[in-house]
Amino acid sequence: MGKTKYSTPLLCQSKQLCFSLFYLFTSLSIAVYFSISTTKCIFRSSPFDPILSPLFSYPPSYGEHKHSIPTLRSACAFPVHFSDYWTVVKEIQESCKNSSDLGSGNLRYVQESADHDSFGGNFSFMKRVSYFDRHRNVDVEIPCGFLKKFSVSDSDRIAMEKCEGLVVVSAIFGDHDKIRQPKKLGSRTRELVCFFMFVDDITLEGLYIHKLIIKTSKEHNVGVWRLVRVETDNLYKNAAMNGVIPKYLVHRLFPNSIYSIWVDAKLQMAVDPLFLIHSLVVKKNVDMAISRHPYYVHTMEEAMATARWRKWRDVDSLKMQMESYCEKGLQPWSDRKLPYVSDVPDSALILRKHSSTSNAFSCLLFNELEAFNPRDQLAFAFVRDMTKPNIKINMFEVEVFEQVVLEFRHNLIKQDTHKTNLANFDPLKNTTSFDKCKTYLSKMWRESKNP
Repeated sequence: MGKTKYSTPLLCQSKQLCFSLFYLFTSLSIAVYFSISTTKCIFRSSPFDPILSPLFSYPPSYGEHKHSIPTLRSACAFPVHFSDYWTVVKEIQESCKNSSDLGSGNLRYVQESADHDSFGGNFSFMKRVSYFDRHRNVDVEIPCGFLKKFSVSDSDRIAMEKCEGLVVVSAIFGDHDKIRQPKKLGSRTRELVCFFMFVDDITLEGLYIHKLIIKTSKEHNVGVWRLVRVETDNLYKNAAMNGVIPKYLVHRLFPNSIYSIWVDAKLQMAVDPLFLIHSLVVKKNVDMAISRHPYYVHTMEEAMATARWRKWRDVDSLKMQMESYCEKGLQPWSDRKLPYVSDVPDSALILRKHSSTSNAFSCLLFNELEAFNPRDQLAFAFVRDMTKPNIKINMFEVEVFEQVVLEFRHNLIKQDTHKTNLANFDPLKNTTSFDKCKTYLSKMWRESKNP
């Protein structure tokens, strides 16, 4: 019998074939990884230079990163394309130097006076509406808060005035949220971006208890955030309304900043703020970028949900607000409102260029919130549609919102059980004058569909 001969496998006979198969399987593995990645909505055109060391370490008792709300929508339907990090840095720096219509511009504000009984002046509805047409009232002083003193320390005020370029702002009043550090910051971002968190004494006390700050210190920092203590005795009793001040009057708190990003304290930024401003504001050539609401398109839908889910407990005020807007011309969204793609934003993340148009819009919206309630989604479309000149807004998709931030739940808040008439309230029934406004908007909606 002859000897059995063993031949070399075909795969090992060709080095070229071997390397080709290796390259194929490697490419497939990378493709599978990116297809299931949670950040697949974000693409960068070149290497990114991030800060690799942790920004801040929290004690376990603080519970800073517990129970993030999961993303439910497709992450690839509306991808965000980011430019090279160093290109972004350069272009934002150049835009800050070369822009002529940034800052307060030709806006003039009503000044602090003993005649005003509230921080925003509490003007009548007709008086507030009279400021909407800036084409005719270009030289008129517009009310924009700060009619009573906004009490912060001198050192904090100086730091706020020194902040130029881009400022990221958040606030916690009533200890209703945790402080969360932004993720994926670039190596130069902390040199170019200011991070300010406005807090009250109740929130500071909670931070003392968790040993995140020292009581004897005059200035407080938690990670990248500089904490600004605000004395609220002279402001509003409602903590949410106090939070509206830095949310919409950021251009007045930071008079030398060119761009700003408002981040609700329930959010954690998952993308460098320079990327966000550049891709959603600068490249789009808009005054503001804000996410559209994930469910609602019409203001009345949000108003009904606000009443039904007890987001604001004064139903009479809600009815008065909606009826006032209806009588002054609020219409349901239709194609006629394009390029505005919705009437209801998700205002947890707001990106702004501090142009005179954007600043005026923020002032006028703030006045509505003081007059009725801090539910800014209810007044948003009315102010936007009625203000002249029109503000340029990029209302990006909710999928983008869910990719650039992580959302957490607020701390549990004790609910007041007195002074409520909502136990048996159903805003969908034809038993209140609230339905009058709903019918009015529905009629105009049908007319807009069949002109």
